[in-house]
Amino acid sequence: MSEAPLRYSREELAEFEQIIQDKLTAARKELSFIKETLSRKNDSGTDNTASSSKVLEDGADTAEKESMNQLASRQMKFIQQLENALVRIKNGTYGVCIGTGKLIQKERLRAVPHTQHSIEAKMARRD
Repeated sequence: MSEAPLRYSREELAEFEQIIQDKLTAARKELSFIKETLSRKNDSGTDNTASSSKVLEDGADTAEKESMNQLASRQMKFIQQLENALVRIKNGTYGVCIGTGKLIQKERLRAVPHTQHSIEAKMARRD
């Protein structure tokens, strides 16, 4: 009877590394866009003199800035998680569930390449 492998092969890790690199590139572009949008919001370039509409506009701008800041924060966290996954590839711990010690299914890693939990461990954490 053969045992389940404890680690993914170099070829498999190379596939996951490419997936992560592609996601990192896209995530960094999106973060850059969000930051550009935020910096443009600081310079509206219009001079409104109607005070009541200005107050409403300022409130909407503040809410939108807050939303964009939250998006930027989530995107930075996602980028950090992807970068951490690359470190795990380099040190040989990528794809091993920190909850069960077993390999995480390839399909899960392709969908969520930065995960450290197998489906079983993730479901157990929810209970």
